[in-house]
Amino acid sequence: MGESLHTVTTMPTTRRPGCPFDPPAELTDARRHGPISRYTFPGGEPGWLITGYDLARSVLADPRFSSRKELMRHPFFDSTGMELPPAPPGEFLLMDEPRHGRYRKPLVGKFTVRRMRQLTERVERITADHLDAMEKAGPPADLVTAFAHPIPAVVMCELLGVPYEDRGSFQEQIGAFHNGESSDEEQIAAYTAVQGYLAELVAAKRANPTDDVLSDLTDGDLTDEELRGVALVLLVAGFDTTANMLGLGTFALLRNPAQLAALRADPALADRAVEELLRYLSVAKMFMRTALEDIELGGQAIEAGTTVVVSYHTANRDPERFADPHVLDFQRRDGGHLAFGHGIHQCLGQQLARVEMRVAFPALVNRFPTLRLAVPADEVGLRPETADIYGVKSLPVTWDV
Repeated sequence: MGESLHTVTTMPTTRRPGCPFDPPAELTDARRHGPISRYTFPGGEPGWLITGYDLARSVLADPRFSSRKELMRHPFFDSTGMELPPAPPGEFLLMDEPRHGRYRKPLVGKFTVRRMRQLTERVERITADHLDAMEKAGPPADLVTAFAHPIPAVVMCELLGVPYEDRGSFQEQIGAFHNGESSDEEQIAAYTAVQGYLAELVAAKRANPTDDVLSDLTDGDLTDEELRGVALVLLVAGFDTTANMLGLGTFALLRNPAQLAALRADPALADRAVEELLRYLSVAKMFMRTALEDIELGGQAIEAGTTVVVSYHTANRDPERFADPHVLDFQRRDGGHLAFGHGIHQCLGQQLARVEMRVAFPALVNRFPTLRLAVPADEVGLRPETADIYGVKSLPVTWDV
């Protein structure tokens, strides 16, 4: 490979016109040259870009690649010369073992497949309530504010034990925190507000536990500061990704009428439809890992201290792993996508996300058989590629009454 190795000098920030679901063309092109490319971070620091499925999976499972915040370089922002702080207590997504396990292990039993399936009836009720409100208000509607955002927001409020009277203001706070459009000042203000509320919520659960995940965790040895950090991780991981899957997923369904018709005709197809939408959309586009030692990867020497960007959306479109990878196909048999990551950091709440999507998508398309876009597809506003999670900013829809 040597001298002919492909190089990506700038992380692409736009997708091809008319192709809002496909990764940026430059990333797909990099994958065609091979599963690993040289990458130059903003500021000029050398790194690596992983676009192939097998190499991505390998990096995510290798403890020699670190998730520690203070070791990271960001693909969109110049952090040259900056001394990044370690992740705050409890925010275990940006930690390695053993700190990571201290926070994750107490949560594992809270998000089992069995427990999440028990939540199905409640998710069905929450979904039906929002579809009722949407139907009563009549067309047109913004599917993001009427459906995609409030359903996971209410579910997370119930899991964390947010009192009913606080839910309206709390949902506004997390909406501002996650909208992908706020200025730096607005982001900081929203983050501070969410942190402040979570601190109050932890104190309340410590004093008067109720039937929720956060109260369960107060029985352990985690401090209030650690519990606040864990609650923030649950909120970030459990709301933004699912909300954007529901919004962007509905957009994808409306642009693939044959798959939409198949899902509407066969509710049993919901499981496959959700897995295929997760693969096809990969809203959590990329994550970073930093080599803790010199490592050979894909025939290349990765030096200790070098950050590797793992591109989930190209790995999930790798033609060596998935047949016709750019086609949305609910009959697909070659599963095993990386939309929830892999290894010790694989998404803890993946079963909850699956429950929400398996309920919400069929309920939506069956409640509104004539659902369609209310604007031309190329006028649908998309979140910027620099946002951590990809999705639609709004999704105007209409239907026949």
